[in-house]
Amino acid sequence: MRYLITGGAGFIGSHFVHLLLAHDPDAKIVNLDLLTYAGNLDNLTDLQDHPRYKFVQGDICDRELVDRLMAETDAVVHFAAESFVDKSIYGAEHFIRTDIYGTFVLLETARKHNVSRFIHISTDEVYGSCPSGTFREEDPLMPANPYAASKAGADRLAFSFFKTYALPVVITRSCNNYGPNQYPEKLIPLFVTNAIQDQSLPVYGDGRQVRDWLYVKDHCSALLLLLEKAEAGQVYNISANQEAANLEITDAILRRVDKPGSLVQHVTDRPGHDRRYALDSSRLRSLGWQPEWDLERGLDETVTWYLTHESWWRKIRERQKEFQEFYTKHYGNIAKESWQIRPL
Repeated sequence: MRYLITGGAGFIGSHFVHLLLAHDPDAKIVNLDLLTYAGNLDNLTDLQDHPRYKFVQGDICDRELVDRLMAETDAVVHFAAESFVDKSIYGAEHFIRTDIYGTFVLLETARKHNVSRFIHISTDEVYGSCPSGTFREEDPLMPANPYAASKAGADRLAFSFFKTYALPVVITRSCNNYGPNQYPEKLIPLFVTNAIQDQSLPVYGDGRQVRDWLYVKDHCSALLLLLEKAEAGQVYNISANQEAANLEITDAILRRVDKPGSLVQHVTDRPGHDRRYALDSSRLRSLGWQPEWDLERGLDETVTWYLTHESWWRKIRERQKEFQEFYTKHYGNIAKESWQIRPL
């Protein structure tokens, strides 16, 4: 089977590339990634000479390139996206272009070349906030920020290609992922790396926003199963049903790195901040999937990884101008201390 993986140098994508190559001895993978700030070939250094893996640097909005790659593809797993809510609040244009138009280019070329499976990776954020209970796949989409709206648009565009053209699309909506190799703008890697350096942990509002946490390897195992067993045209929620408030996660991180609670600094909440996410994943579980990682074990593994891979995250935090500029702009005075980086 020939796979086109988009965004395979990113956090979830790189984990999936490794899993797919290990699981399927006949899999041949082309990884298409533009290598924007969150794409990182350091996540894939062990695959540089792998005979069944090929990396192509390019944009999913480049129709000529995508058409050429799709002509030699049997199945697509589409991770590539602008995915950071905070950045979408400052400017949505890149999100609309990549998440919606880029998805259109992939769908249109997949239709042209009769691709046999198209897995579109969406997010629980398309549902909006969940005041009680859990969201099911049939619930209405009420995205509350530009990122979520761009993903909802792409999600529904993918479904339209199933209904209109019978393209065998499967849509997945996962909850908050965490684990090794996650770019340090998201809550867990940001707070772990800040705490290691005795820097403030900027908690939005009261910190009681609840998220449904999913270890990245469980997400990837679900995708592997869906490649084989999913029904075309269906949506599948992916959740380990492990809810925790942001403050709980913050406290758990501080305990694991042996740092004081005084590092926590509450900051103004972001606009349109959803209060709670929670998913019903019974449709996926009916296919035989179960998560293997509980939150305690997953956090142990994740924090340990960042503690033992300082060179990976310091390379981003110290040398990547985009990370530094956004952090300083977004967190304001809190960030003034952040670039007094402690030496290795």
